[in-house]
Amino acid sequence: MTVVDVHAHVFPEIGRAESRLLTGRDDGPWLRTTDGHGAGMMMAGGTEYRPVRRTLWDPAERVADLDRLGVDVQVLSSTPMLFGYGLDSERAADWCRMVNSRLLEYAAYAPDRLAPLCQVPLQDTETACALVDEAMRQGFHGVHIGNHLGDHDLDHGALTEFLTHCAERDAAVLVHPWDLPSGPRFSRYMLAWLAGMAGETHLTILSLILSGAFERLPASLRLMFAHGGGSFPYLLGRADNAWHRRDLVRADSPHPPSHYTDRFSVDSAVFDPGALRLLVDVMGAERVLLGSDHPFPLGEEHIGRLVRESALAPEEQTAILGRNALAFFGLAPLVKEAVR
Repeated sequence: MTVVDVHAHVFPEIGRAESRLLTGRDDGPWLRTTDGHGAGMMMAGGTEYRPVRRTLWDPAERVADLDRLGVDVQVLSSTPMLFGYGLDSERAADWCRMVNSRLLEYAAYAPDRLAPLCQVPLQDTETACALVDEAMRQGFHGVHIGNHLGDHDLDHGALTEFLTHCAERDAAVLVHPWDLPSGPRFSRYMLAWLAGMAGETHLTILSLILSGAFERLPASLRLMFAHGGGSFPYLLGRADNAWHRRDLVRADSPHPPSHYTDRFSVDSAVFDPGALRLLVDVMGAERVLLGSDHPFPLGEEHIGRLVRESALAPEEQTAILGRNALAFFGLAPLVKEAVR
């Protein structure tokens, strides 16, 4: 059985001067890696953002981790801090091309083990579409995007245009929450991550459903949401109940939210056997893919253990641990080449 982790992050070695040059900002993201013990710090200008370990920027350390954890292939995404959605279009395009080139270099260390996703400047639909085309020709396996752009969710016209383009180019799309809620209520105890991330993803999925966007988007679109779909699977009954009882909720959606669970996939990063069971019951085992959020501290420490030690049927475990990902991200040729 091939084990594939589809939710894992990279922060390439980007220095402060390079970040300032490309972004035109003094508070741009960069990586401080001067710690002699293999630790680093994600930086926003002169502000420390998050301590990280060497796996995040060193592919040799990454592959050693995968060997130790029994993971055959990992799908790599940039750290959302690197999206660059606040930049003007020209700078954003240059920034994304730089990040993408670093991701390709990182994955080239073990091309049979590391499968990169590109990032694009969502604030410029035409350029974002062009970069997806460019990236797919370069060997990327899809695109990694944030769940919203300012006040616009993914049901906004320009963003559905981008998603339609991805479907037409057969580019898989991984959606990750970013730009989390802030303020005093979220500043304590990492509540922006613990509550805000789940709420952001839930909001995005419901926006796609209730706006009727899934009625307009191609059925061929391969769309996946991180962190188990946030709180959506666990509050689906509430959304269905509201659709049936309030015309304001069902105004633009011809079907209740539960009708659309076959239009997207989610990862398995829910960290609890009961939550995983409910997730599979709601989404179906064929739409749940192994995801760890590696190598961040809030990720699954022993990648795949939750699935392996769950009460799921062996066939369901096999699908989640790897088979679904091989199809979703088109990884079968990569795995066959590794076996050869």
